[in-house]
Amino acid sequence: MSRFGEVLQNVILKDKDDIYNRIYVVSAYSGITNELLEHKKTGQPGIYQSFEQNEEYEPAMHSLQNRLCELNRSFEGIGLDVRVADQFICERISFAVNILKSMDTVISSGYVNRTEVLLAARELLASIGEMHSAFNSANILQNLGYDATYVDLSGWQERRERTIDDRIRHTFVKLDPSKTICVATGYTKGTEGIMREFDRGYSEVTFSKIAVLLHASEAVIHKEYHLCSGDPVIIGANKVHPVCNTNFDVADQLADVGMEAIHPKASKPLETAGISIRVMNAFDPSHSGTLITKGYICPHSKTEVVTGSNTVTCLEIHDTRMVGEVGFDMRIMKILQDHNVSYINKATNANTIDVLIAERDCTQSLIDDMRKRFEVVTTQNVAIVCAIGSNIAKPGMLAKAAQALADENINILSVSQTSRQTNMQFTLQRDHFVQAQRALHRALCEEAS
Repeated sequence: MSRFGEVLQNVILKDKDDIYNRIYVVSAYSGITNELLEHKKTGQPGIYQSFEQNEEYEPAMHSLQNRLCELNRSFEGIGLDVRVADQFICERISFAVNILKSMDTVISSGYVNRTEVLLAARELLASIGEMHSAFNSANILQNLGYDATYVDLSGWQERRERTIDDRIRHTFVKLDPSKTICVATGYTKGTEGIMREFDRGYSEVTFSKIAVLLHASEAVIHKEYHLCSGDPVIIGANKVHPVCNTNFDVADQLADVGMEAIHPKASKPLETAGISIRVMNAFDPSHSGTLITKGYICPHSKTEVVTGSNTVTCLEIHDTRMVGEVGFDMRIMKILQDHNVSYINKATNANTIDVLIAERDCTQSLIDDMRKRFEVVTTQNVAIVCAIGSNIAKPGMLAKAAQALADENINILSVSQTSRQTNMQFTLQRDHFVQAQRALHRALCEEAS
């Protein structure tokens, strides 16, 4: 969104004879939601944390306002009415500050559930980024002479309560996408709270719900890169290649290790509704992108993507009592559930169970609860690398992958592959993360292509 001039030409106005019958769901400009909430990758606190910790947040809000107005000036050359755009965002910031002050007072009273108010504050802050970028995008198109509509799903100053689905239906019933370019906020206000379940994946959930409710023929995600056979930064841009076709199962496997083509809870409704997803590089408009469909199976066996994560912890539970005892691992799962932790992988033998979880979820309280119930509990920060594909059911492929790692003197701590055979997952020492991906990509993607 920060390179909107290019997006305008490469995506929205690419075919000037056919610009309507499309709904654009936009995210905030780069870094803005990180500043409002917290940095998505590093966890660096944003304005929300200041509010949560009862610290001064108003100066940070005014600093953000100045940054957003500065962003507005950067789009003046492509058609943005800066005066109108500044007025719009300054009104929203002022309104948000007043609401936060009221929330602060309500929390201080002690008569309300603090958690619920904090969640509402988080939603309010999140909505600012998407309102800003969607309004600007529509304004630019209008000033270029196109019929464009700013579609505000944020419920700004609207007192009537609606569910997320009802708000989308109510808003779009008055619009005709065949006659106007609809630019919708990625944030949608609803009684159930879109961030309660989806948190930072909310814009993709809005995108998914609009597609399903309005019966879209295709859902297109524009990113700043292709969905490739590997990470170009790790593997090398000249060695990876775009994945042209894959299925929803592969998309789920990628999301499970943090390489999201789309948030898994956003992709499920699209899959159920039979709406295909196309992932495109907004800055390579001549390429058709990656088409994700329900039934696609690669006609010949191959690895489509090599990926992984180096922010994983192996939680090892060793207990001599588990051998032969039915349901022993259910106790482990119950503790994970109590701590709201989802595991990535699980490996077992007679008296040991390894559970792979995100490092951020491996809290001391979780470890303490495990140690109260089991004989020996240890943790180790590790990495996982995966070879994923819609059709990797080929004799010798797992052996080839293991040999590629062995040739690099990389020890495999654990390996997992289900009978569905869409994901070979290897647990390794963390310092082998980059080397392992390069080795697997070289053996499974480069030699095979």
